[in-house]
Parts: sequence; structure tokens; C-alpha cells
Amino acid sequence: MPVAEAGSGAASPLDPQTLLRSREYLVLLALAALIGAPVSAAAFGFLALVGEVQPLIYTDLPEALGFEGTPVWWPLPLLAVGGLLAGLAIQYLPGQGGHEPTAGFKTTRVPTPIELPGVFLAALATLCFAAVLGPEAPLLALGAGLAAGAVRMVKRDPPEQVSAVLGAAGSFAAVSSLLGSPLLGAFLLMEASGLGGAMMTLVLVPGLLASGIGALIFVGLGNWSGLGTYSLALHDVPKASPPTAAEFGWALVIGLSVAFAGVGIRRLAVLLRTHVERRRVPATVLMGLVVAGLAIAYAESTGKPATDVLYSGQTALDPLLRHNDAYTVGALLLLVLCKGLAYSVSLSSFRGGPIFPAMFVGAAVGILLSHLPGLSLVAGFAMGIGAMSAAMLRLPLVSVLLATLLIGAEGLTVMPLVIVAVVVSYVATAWLTPPPAPEPARP
Repeated sequence: MPVAEAGSGAASPLDPQTLLRSREYLVLLALAALIGAPVSAAAFGFLALVGEVQPLIYTDLPEALGFEGTPVWWPLPLLAVGGLLAGLAIQYLPGQGGHEPTAGFKTTRVPTPIELPGVFLAALATLCFAAVLGPEAPLLALGAGLAAGAVRMVKRDPPEQVSAVLGAAGSFAAVSSLLGSPLLGAFLLMEASGLGGAMMTLVLVPGLLASGIGALIFVGLGNWSGLGTYSLALHDVPKASPPTAAEFGWALVIGLSVAFAGVGIRRLAVLLRTHVERRRVPATVLMGLVVAGLAIAYAESTGKPATDVLYSGQTALDPLLRHNDAYTVGALLLLVLCKGLAYSVSLSSFRGGPIFPAMFVGAAVGILLSHLPGLSLVAGFAMGIGAMSAAMLRLPLVSVLLATLLIGAEGLTVMPLVIVAVVVSYVATAWLTPPPAPEPARP
């Protein structure tokens, strides 16, 4: 990408339209397109590996050992091993396993090639062994790192701007289908990175191109392999009724209550993290055992599968909505409590993304409250997802889109309610979160 030439005075910023019409920008687009294909294929391979290992160690392994089904205590050794592997990767490999999840969803610097194995292994231990975090943050880091590494293979010392733009394009390609739409992934990265102004388009266009190509790669590989696209999706969403005055009142209630819950989850995670960091490996094993204990307690108390509490909740959202009538109020209360605590504990010690657990906890809250008068199922489900996403991610636009695009055509009907719940949750979370401590003055 061209930069301003140095002169006798201060360099004047280049016109974005001039950059857009330049030959260098066309080359940048071509590189983004070329990078999108292998990065998205690598991301698909990572998700496929996780998708194959999860049932292998949770279902197939105990049966191979002679058990009739998965024993109720099985999550204990599962998460102890996961905690050990994740703790070792975070403690001893370069890069500390990537993004620190207690900080919410934020874009960070592009990882160097030497840091990618640590990100990969910490994420694999987290996701395969059932900690309550999602794959989106590791995918972003791996996509950016692979893209930037490919650029360095072609040009030894590429301009910093080129590496940054193509690293972002790699992130776009890696999550192109994960959230159900390439456009939603683009909004996520745009809002998380704070892109704005006239230069936003220049960075966004290569990312969108890589994302579109990545989505095609995901679909093609999914059809060819028979594994699917690993895209977030719901099936058989019930019909949504037009919003009522009572439901707008519920939007305020859900926004406020979820903001308190989200702030509590985050504060507990930050508090636990201070203890985990002192003795990383044994503490991460202990946190894994806590997550397992919460899942076992939920399963024994409700008769429901422990997997309701384990894992990110990405694949459990659809069954939760479709079979909501099979959950009593007590079971939903315990699910919200155990999943929320397991989410907080996982944030404090493992490595992964915060999006899907936030969506699942919010959905469970919405379904729970829909048992009360004046709130329909679909409206409560969507408002819970949007409000909890806003509380945990602090990305209001993405939170609205996550909740409404997920439920398809019914999303347009409940969107006004979701917007109110998201705004209330976002503002309440800001009020409930203490401001960061000021940096010490430099001499």
C-alpha cells in the first residue's frame, strides 16, 4: 500500500480514493484473495479436528474402555488433562497461548510464526477437553498469523501497513462461516478493532474479499468431506409474534439483569485469573476440575446431559431452543448458574473465545424468563442472546446482529426488542464496570 512521501514539511495524508485507485491497492486485493483460500482451509481443518476429537474422547473412549456409555464422572479426568495441556502451553510456549479471554473480545497484534504453535495447542486443549470457551479468538489469531507469515515468505521485510491489512484479511477468512455469515464476521472484526473514518473501507474491502472466498472454501470442503461447514445455525425456529408493550418492558428487565450477570461473570474471572497466574499449570488443572464438577452437579440434579454445561454451547443452542419444553424452570435456573460459573472459570485460565458461551447463557436466561407472563419464547431467546453478548463483548452492533441474524426471518420481527435489550445491557455494563486505573505518570 502506498504511503506518503517524506518532504521538507509534515507528510500530508493520502486521499483514500487515490489509494483505492492505485495499482498497489489492486495488488493488495489480489494478495488478500490468494491468502483467503489456504487460511480458510486451515481454519476448516482446525474446526474439523476439534469436531472429531470431542466425541472421540467424550463418547468413544469410555466405550472402548468397557463402560456402558459415558460415566457421570468422566468430565473430571477429561478436564484435568485439558487443564494440564493448556497450562503447559500457556506457561512454556511463546505467546502465552494467545488472546487473554478475560479482556473480552478484542483484536490484538498479529502473532509471530513462533507463537502460532502455542496458540494452536492451548486452543486445542481448551476446545477438545470441554472447557467453556469458543473457537473464534484462536481462529482469528491463527488466521492473522498464517496470513502475515505467508507475506513474509514472499517479501522479507514487507511494509507494516501491508502486513497489518493482510493479517486482518487472514482473520476475516478464518471466521468467514463460523458465525453463520461472512458479513457478520466482518462486522465483528470491524467493531472490535475500532475501524472508522475514510480509511475503514480500504482495510475492510480486502477482508471482505478474503471472507467471501473463505466462505466458499468452507462450503466446498464441508460438502466434499461430508462434515458440514461448522457454521452457527438454528433450525425450526418457532414463529415470532409482533412485539408488545409488555415485551418492551421485558427488554428493560433482561438488559439490566443480564448486565449484572455479565459483570459478575467477568469480575469473578478476573479475580480467579490473579490466582491462576501465580501457579499456571496446577491452577489450570484445578479450574478444569471445577468446570467438570459443575457439569456433574448439573447432570445429577436435572437428569440432563453434562454437555449442556461443557463446551462452548455453539452446537447446543439449536437443541436448547427446539427442546425448550423439556426443561423445567428449575433445570433452566441450574443451567444458567452452572454454565455461567463454568464460563467464568474457563475465562480465568483457558484460552478461547467468549462469544458462544455468552450467547448460550443469554439464550438460557431468555428461555427461563419466557415462562413468565408477557414474554414470548422467541423474543426472550433473542433478547437474552443480544443482551449477554453486549455485556460480555461490549460490541453493541455485533450483539444485535448475532441475535437477529441467528434466528433468520423471525429476527426482523423481534429486532426492535433486541435493540432495546442490547442498549440497556451495554450502558448498564459500562456503569457497573469500574474505569481502568490511570497509568502512572512518566518522569
